[in-house]
Amino acid sequence: MKRSVWVMALVLGGCASVSDINQTPPTMSVISGKKPHEYANCVADKLLKTRGPLQMEPHKNGVRVIVPGRLSTLPAAVFDIDERSSGSSIKLHESLSNVPVRPGDVQEAANACISG
Repeated sequence: MKRSVWVMALVLGGCASVSDINQTPPTMSVISGKKPHEYANCVADKLLKTRGPLQMEPHKNGVRVIVPGRLSTLPAAVFDIDERSSGSSIKLHESLSNVPVRPGDVQEAANACISG
């Protein structure tokens, strides 16, 4: 039963667009001492082994990072990283935010890159 729930979550989660994902409540909202591109590069490095290439694009006063799914190139998560006077304001939106068994690599990378 758990396997079928996981498969359905992957199938449904893979159909989301960036705008759909951004309409979900953020799964993380934090402030970091790192500048937007520094934080974005850290996340990209951490996700290098588990995800395909991340897409980075200018967004407001910072950068938007679009994370592909594990099994497809469709977006699975979106980081909106805005510049602040002393670092960055970071919001993470995930397509499977309401699924408790979602992959944890994105959240782990997000947390690991906050400080340091």
